[in-house]
Amino acid sequence: MTTTFQLDVQLREGTGKGASRALRRGGRIPAVLYGGEGSPIHFSLNPIKLHKELHQTGFMSKVFEFSLGGKKETALARAVQFHPVTDLPLHLDFLRVSKDGKITVAVPLHFINEANSPGIKRGGVLNVLLHHLEVVSDIDHIPSHIDIDLTNLEIQDTIHLASIKLPEGVMAAHPERDHDIANIVAPTVMKKTGGEEESSTETTGGGEA
Repeated sequence: MTTTFQLDVQLREGTGKGASRALRRGGRIPAVLYGGEGSPIHFSLNPIKLHKELHQTGFMSKVFEFSLGGKKETALARAVQFHPVTDLPLHLDFLRVSKDGKITVAVPLHFINEANSPGIKRGGVLNVLLHHLEVVSDIDHIPSHIDIDLTNLEIQDTIHLASIKLPEGVMAAHPERDHDIANIVAPTVMKKTGGEEESSTETTGGGEA
C-alpha cells in the first residue's frame, strides 16, 4: 500500500494575486486543491516542510493527505510554480485522488548496478533518455521509484520499456512514446570532440605567437 505524506496546511479565505502576495509576505505558500467531486479549496502551506518535501525524490508521485475544513483529502501535486530568480515555490496545485479511480503519475527511474555493466566498465557512458516514466495506477500501488538494472549491458545496448518489470497494478501510460529508456554509448564521440577542440586551441595559440 502506498504511504501517505503530511504537509502543514491552513485554509485561506482570500484568493487572487493580492491575497497570494500577502500570504507569501506572511511566510506561507498559497495552494489550491481541485478535481474529483468536491469544489476547489484554497489553502496555504508551511514553507519549511514544503521545502523538505520538494527536495526529495518523487515529490510529484507522492500521495499527500490533508485535513481541510474538518475533512480529510487525499491528493497528488500536479504543478509547482517557482520564482524565476530565487527558485522558491510561489504556488502549488493539488489534484484530489480516490481509491476507486486510476491516476497518471510520473515516477522517477533509478539506474542500478552500473558496476555490473561490462559496457560501462569498458568506458561506455550511460545515456539516459527518460528520467521519469509516466504510469497509470490506483493510489495504493503508485511506486516511489522504478529500478532499471544495468547488469550485463554492453556498449550499444538499449533498454526498452518492454524489458522493464513494472510493479503489480502499474502500467505504462504511453508505451508507444516511451519505448526507449536508456542506452550505453561508446565514448569515442566525446574523445573526438575533445581532440578537435584541443587542436583548434593549439592552432590559435601558434598564430598569436
